[in-house]
Amino acid sequence: MGGEGFNGGTGRAHLRAPLSCPKPDIRLALEAAHQLERQAPGLSARRTLNRGQRAFSIRLLKTFGVLTLLMPELVGLLAGVIIPPIFVAIILFRLFLLIVAARLSREDLPDDSGATPLLPVYTILIALKNEIAVMPQLARAVAALDYPKDRIDLKLLVEETDVRTQRAVRAQVWPMGTELLVVPAGQPQTKPRALNYGLARARGTYVVVYDAEDRPHPGQLKAAVRAFNAQNTELACVQAPLVGTPAKGSWIARQWALEYAIQFSLLVPALAWLGLPVVLGGTSNHFRRTSLVAAGGWDAWNVTEDADLGLRLARLGHRVGAIRSPTLEAPPETGSVWRAQRSRWLKGYMQTWLVLMRGRTEIRGLRPVDFFSVQMTLGAAILSAMVHGPWAVWCLTCFLLPGVSLGVFGLSALGLSFFTGALSASLAPGRWSWQRVGDILTLPLYWPLQTFAMIRALWSLARTPHYWAKTPHI
Repeated sequence: MGGEGFNGGTGRAHLRAPLSCPKPDIRLALEAAHQLERQAPGLSARRTLNRGQRAFSIRLLKTFGVLTLLMPELVGLLAGVIIPPIFVAIILFRLFLLIVAARLSREDLPDDSGATPLLPVYTILIALKNEIAVMPQLARAVAALDYPKDRIDLKLLVEETDVRTQRAVRAQVWPMGTELLVVPAGQPQTKPRALNYGLARARGTYVVVYDAEDRPHPGQLKAAVRAFNAQNTELACVQAPLVGTPAKGSWIARQWALEYAIQFSLLVPALAWLGLPVVLGGTSNHFRRTSLVAAGGWDAWNVTEDADLGLRLARLGHRVGAIRSPTLEAPPETGSVWRAQRSRWLKGYMQTWLVLMRGRTEIRGLRPVDFFSVQMTLGAAILSAMVHGPWAVWCLTCFLLPGVSLGVFGLSALGLSFFTGALSASLAPGRWSWQRVGDILTLPLYWPLQTFAMIRALWSLARTPHYWAKTPHI
């Protein structure tokens, strides 16, 4: 993992505290998997398409097929009419968010300094699966948190079959009162199912989710408490920025880290400041426990439970805020690990989008401005992953073959895409170097990789929609 990180105590100065390990509760595990689906089936990704979506998809495909056979030129004409406005809207919305992010002063987000508030019990949920290698680092990161150890309610969630991780957990030193919760075997075997299992036993006023490889800033819990205290109960969640710290420094890891810097240091704060829906990251999101429970917890059947929960909170009238205390994360260093992780993200984004677009749901829909924002963020992420690869092939064809041209719109789209991407990367925080300049210039080589991940995501959505592709950490 490298030596980069936040400094803090290791927690080994005190005697080893007994690790509590309650007996696995099968009833609780069933509730963790099915509670949202039973209470609000329209809000769960248990079924990829509901009846109305399935019927609409069949009609759409039949209509498209007939038009392609009878009037192929009409299909091209419709594409020429529909695609440019969508592209322009996505670019303009991204530029608008960048302007907002650039104008945000340091005072616009809760500061990490200031008077220490009254500190309630804080639940930390960490779902673990095959995490033997990073367990010592995780124990150090928890011990380094600047928060009263007697008010930390730490839940380490491990699958029943993962005996090696259970042993690794027992070999470390944890705060007094830490619980090793062994999640009974069952379906789906996903992170959100484990989180729901832990949430049912949570004691904290606030709840935060961390991943095994995370290194949160020591003051992050206090910063979140200050943020909640400064707002009313409409603020249900605050997202801490996730900062990628490549251990080996591969090109794809650097691109991933740059992508994270744009998302969590620019776009998320801008969306939060505007009061628009936020697609949460999978870690370092802090919740009011009462709001989280009232929202139904996480959807155990959605492989990007974070994105789904962020939009569900918006539909319930809650807001998501942002704080500055970061969490350091290790990016995927190889193409195969990156592709597996990204395909799961894209599969989950599609599950989340399909849930949002259902005609009948158990809670109100988004405001028009919120709905538009979601389409320009989550919808744009799905669409761009589908388009980047074919668009790159077409651009290359036009540059190599005589007589084939991108045309005015194609050249404009190419230039505007690169300008927006380069501007985003330039505004993102991080140390400047010639390597970073090279990473910005090679952004167009990174974007088409999304399409390879999307192909895998579509296949997985059709065949194994609830399979969780685990990202290995070493």
